Amino acid sequence: MFKLGPPKQIAYAVPNAFKAAEQWATNFGAGPFFIAEHIPVSEVIYRGDPSTFDHTSAYGQWGDVMVELVQDHGSGPSVVRDMYQPHESGLHHLAYFVDDIEQATSELGELGFPLGMSALAGETRFHHVDATDTLGHFIELYEPNKALVAFYERVREAAQDWDGSEPIRTR
Repeated sequence: MFKLGPPKQIAYAVPNAFKAAEQWATNFGAGPFFIAEHIPVSEVIYRGDPSTFDHTSAYGQWGDVMVELVQDHGSGPSVVRDMYQPHESGLHHLAYFVDDIEQATSELGELGFPLGMSALAGETRFHHVDATDTLGHFIELYEPNKALVAFYERVREAAQDWDGSEPIRTR
């Protein structure tokens, strides 16, 4: 039986990452949020075709899990637009670390969850697997690497003893 393990991150599509991060900090005590604007990604393949993915994300800690607030700046099809229009927001994906991203993607595909998008951000390859029909959201997969693990740790450490000041931070 294929097992993903516990999610490392929960992500929401939002119309404005800055505004959403402020709301999450105020309403839910999540944060502080590190915001990366227009994150450079390459080698984007959306549903089998070359594409682009222009997005801004806010990353904060929410208890034991990281929360990502994703703003899609693109005008074309994307895994975010598959679920939400530019003015809408809601749960988009749960993210998981896997030992082998290609094997995990293949095994999920065999279970009926097709690959929606793959891309490269820095040295981190990520896949968005479409589980919307069954789970109501995408599954994001990454192989943990030194930079990714350090980023998750940075966000987690910033939340320890955080007093609510400076809820918005840039990388």
